[in-house]
Amino acid sequence: MRSVLVVDDDFRVASVHASYVSEVDGLEVVAVAHTAVDALRAVTELQPDLVLLDNYLPDQPGLELCAQLAGESCDVMMITADGAAESVHAALSAGAVNYVVKPFRAEQLTRRLKAWQRYRGRVGHGLLDQDQIDTAMRALHEGDRPQMPKGQSPVTASLVRDALEASDEPLSAADLGTTLGIARATAQRYLAGLVDEGVAVMRLRYGGTGRPEHEYEWRR
Repeated sequence: MRSVLVVDDDFRVASVHASYVSEVDGLEVVAVAHTAVDALRAVTELQPDLVLLDNYLPDQPGLELCAQLAGESCDVMMITADGAAESVHAALSAGAVNYVVKPFRAEQLTRRLKAWQRYRGRVGHGLLDQDQIDTAMRALHEGDRPQMPKGQSPVTASLVRDALEASDEPLSAADLGTTLGIARATAQRYLAGLVDEGVAVMRLRYGGTGRPEHEYEWRR
């Protein structure tokens, strides 16, 4: 069970966020704080695994608190109405694992919390090789992606994503379908989703005869 501290100056909002967290299996809200002082005290006493942190606190900006918590064992996820680019940069530079701008739907936070759980499960302890680090980082940001369109499988989406990312050469839908054992049309649907997501690019492959074919390449 992973422990979570919710920090927000608004009592009602803090309660709502705590309820979102409580709905996620494997997560437990150990405390709710409304000031930076109370948040620091809770971190010291309870040692939570994750802090959901607002920036607009009455006694100290959450961004400053985020930087203070960098030396602690907890992770910080900013949950704030502050969408300024400077604030996002400052939070990530201070070590925040994610940044969620209010208002948001419960499912948007839930996806990121579950992704963070998978990330923590993969990081573990000890020495990690590059493949393990890459896998953990992908897991951390899985929750940032849009939900899968109806009828699409997260398992197939992951296979397509991993195959394209691992390929040293552009792939067509037919290439990928043959590699993964799925229909060309199915592969094309998932590849188009990666293009929409911005992680892949599509170009035209011109052969000797017939119409040009679409090919896809991971954006590096």
